[in-house]
Amino acid sequence: MMSENKKIKVLFRHRSMEMGGVEKVILSMLNNLNPDKFDLTVCLNINQGELRDEFPGHVKKVFIAEGKESFSQNPVLHKIQLIRRRLKLSRALKDHTISDHILGNTKFDIEIAPTYSAFSSVINSSNKNSKKIGWFHSEINIPGMQPLVPDILKNFPRFDHMIYCSQKIKDLMHQHYPDLMYPEESVVINAISIDEIKEKAEAKIEDLPKGPVFVSVGRLHRRKGYHKLIDAHKKLIDEGFLHRIVIVGNGEEMKNLTEQIQANNVQDTFILAGNRMNPYPYIKNADYFILSSESEAWPLVIAEALILQKPIIATDTGDVGVMIKDRKTGYLISYDTQEMYEAMKIFLTDTELINTIRKNLESIEDQFDNQKIFNTVEKIIEDLYRK
Repeated sequence: MMSENKKIKVLFRHRSMEMGGVEKVILSMLNNLNPDKFDLTVCLNINQGELRDEFPGHVKKVFIAEGKESFSQNPVLHKIQLIRRRLKLSRALKDHTISDHILGNTKFDIEIAPTYSAFSSVINSSNKNSKKIGWFHSEINIPGMQPLVPDILKNFPRFDHMIYCSQKIKDLMHQHYPDLMYPEESVVINAISIDEIKEKAEAKIEDLPKGPVFVSVGRLHRRKGYHKLIDAHKKLIDEGFLHRIVIVGNGEEMKNLTEQIQANNVQDTFILAGNRMNPYPYIKNADYFILSSESEAWPLVIAEALILQKPIIATDTGDVGVMIKDRKTGYLISYDTQEMYEAMKIFLTDTELINTIRKNLESIEDQFDNQKIFNTVEKIIEDLYRK
């Protein structure tokens, strides 16, 4: 048994805190793991991103390098600061004494990698006695993952416990790599802060266009499928089905998508709204939600749109088909431009179906049980600590 005054020292390692699903999972864990049992620390590679100051007060945050937010506005100085940061980070990855020093040479009982990009920094930590937990959120078989696979496979067996955010993610891993030496494993879906979502959704926003409006929230990555969504949207507009699509999010595809929108002459109806600290009013005030991704695991944003009782069109990827019952609480499609087009056309014309979905969403909250999730994670940590 743990002695009364001995808390379990837990370290989360992560790159930075840009707005994203994994970052929200980290915050929900830090906000809900029992501070009487756990002494919690986060070590960021870079103190960067909209969520960098959102950690609860009892969690200690340290970082290896400053984020862009602290850099000079002068382009020359900015460039020099970026180069110096890159050197500092690569030094810190090679030499553990740097991050150990930043962490006050604390010996943690448990070290957690909340996503595969933190696997090697946890596995190669100088603390050989800590128990290591990995969190895996990705479909291992998608083309974009392939360059990362060798490194992931090398690190996987070295963890003491691996948590998957969905059953599908675990199944895919075992299906593609049946001979890997797997550590102990658990499936723990992501927690949803229901009251917070509803409360934040009440905030006033000015810039949502007149309907019907489809909204999507996500980073502008190629795998989010927004390029296909533009083509489907253009086809509907050309056929006289008036509607607007608003995408809340930023990312490396911003330039390509902007060019595609202009080439199709839909800049008045397909709107890239950029990042928002609070995306919930956009979901609440739109008519429909759409997820056009090629791959997802257990997308937090689908749970959030369900909580806000929005009829959803979503690609049937990862655990989306577990979260949404087709044509009852949403509408499932393949990752295909024509199917996106047809589904949106149905949403714009079939009021009976939309009314059925809205009715079924009234009791949707019952399918989310957060406390069970936090209890499971606490038990994984405590069991490992006692071993």
